[in-house]
Amino acid sequence: MIPGARNLDIEQRILDAVDRMPAFPRSVERIISLTRHIDCEPKAIVEVLETDPIMAARVLRTINSAFYALPRPISSMAHAVVMLGINTIKNLALAISAMGMMPARNPAGFDTAAYLKHSLSVAGVARLVAYRLGDADPSETYIAGLLHDFGKILFAVYLPREFSAALDLSEDENLPLYLAEREIMGIDHAHAGALMVEKWKLPQELGECIAAHHDAEIGTGMLRCLFIADQLVKRQNPESFIAELPPGLAPSLGDSWEAISNALPEQERILDEISALSR
Repeated sequence: MIPGARNLDIEQRILDAVDRMPAFPRSVERIISLTRHIDCEPKAIVEVLETDPIMAARVLRTINSAFYALPRPISSMAHAVVMLGINTIKNLALAISAMGMMPARNPAGFDTAAYLKHSLSVAGVARLVAYRLGDADPSETYIAGLLHDFGKILFAVYLPREFSAALDLSEDENLPLYLAEREIMGIDHAHAGALMVEKWKLPQELGECIAAHHDAEIGTGMLRCLFIADQLVKRQNPESFIAELPPGLAPSLGDSWEAISNALPEQERILDEISALSR
């Protein structure tokens, strides 16, 4: 049973939608499994990607884009793994798979291009925050940022009428979208996204982090990094709802969103790169 779901019909449709969402390609599932081990060898990642020529081609095309600005083109997966590292290749494969699940159009009229830009931006800034605070794995935090709003895609594709009503309610009543979703459906995109993480057999901590990223109690670790990154990226859009900064959330960075933003000047480069990639 889904906590908070308004009725059995909504609950069943959400569970059915989770079942209908495609799984990650086997190559990506294998890479995720391999990289959970600290002694993972680059050769093992290369061998997996070489069995999936479509994914390998997409990874190489992304690596050779202006976003990475490499001094010379990379033509093989072996060279890519050596140059960029195992975690970067894993994150790229995940990002490419997640993007591949997004339809160009959806019945709810949800702006998937803006969604993708926000998700990539939060992922990059979350990884930066994890490096600075030092209490979460930067690579796992990147994945949390990438997937934190994926429940919106599930709603847009499989519950378009209810999601469209939530989008309208959010705009009409000046409500954060997650509150409008709870009002209409009894569940928000954060908890729906956590159901997807469970389906994809990603780490439990990741699902818990995604489910809680709108909660009042933030704490430390990956969730703190994701929460900070989400708010910093939202500050770039004047129409976004910015959550209040919980007292003592990250004293080493600052006691206001402005101070935290100023303490992370590297975020500007990340956001500029994502904007360039999104054009």
